[in-house]
Amino acid sequence: MRCVYTDHALGGTPTGGDNPMSVHIDFETPADVQDLVYEFVKKIDKEGGSHFKKGMNEVIKVCERGDAKLVIMAENVNPGEMMMPIPMICKERGIPYIYVKDQSYLGEAAGLPVGRPTSAIAVIEMDGAADEFKTVVASANELAGN
Repeated sequence: MRCVYTDHALGGTPTGGDNPMSVHIDFETPADVQDLVYEFVKKIDKEGGSHFKKGMNEVIKVCERGDAKLVIMAENVNPGEMMMPIPMICKERGIPYIYVKDQSYLGEAAGLPVGRPTSAIAVIEMDGAADEFKTVVASANELAGN
C-alpha cells in the first residue's frame, strides 16, 4: 500500500534517497503523522481566508508576534541553517511545531501552484479543523517530548 504523500510503506522519502537530518530538525516525524499534517493543511486551505502564513520570513514574523498556533516545517530545506531560528522562537513562545519531509508537498497542500514549494507554514486559525488541529498538536508535543 502506497501513501498519498510519503511512500513510507516503500521505505523511501518523497524526494527519493536517504536524506540526512538537517540541522534545523529536532525530531523525526513518522510518515503516518506527516500524512495527517498534510491533510490538516489541505483542509484549512479549503476553508479560504488567511488561516496560515507561508514561507520562512512570514512564519518568523507571526511567531514573534505570538499569533501562530502551530508551525509546520519542511525537512528538505537547503541550506537547513536558514530554518534554525524558527524552532528556537517556537520554544521561547510555547508554540508547537512539527516537521514534514518535503517542501513541495507542503506548498501543494497549502494551495500553492504545483512545483511551488514552501519551507514553513504558521497556522493562525483552524475554524473547521479543530479536531485535526488537536491531533496534530498532540503528536507534535509527543514527538518534541513535551
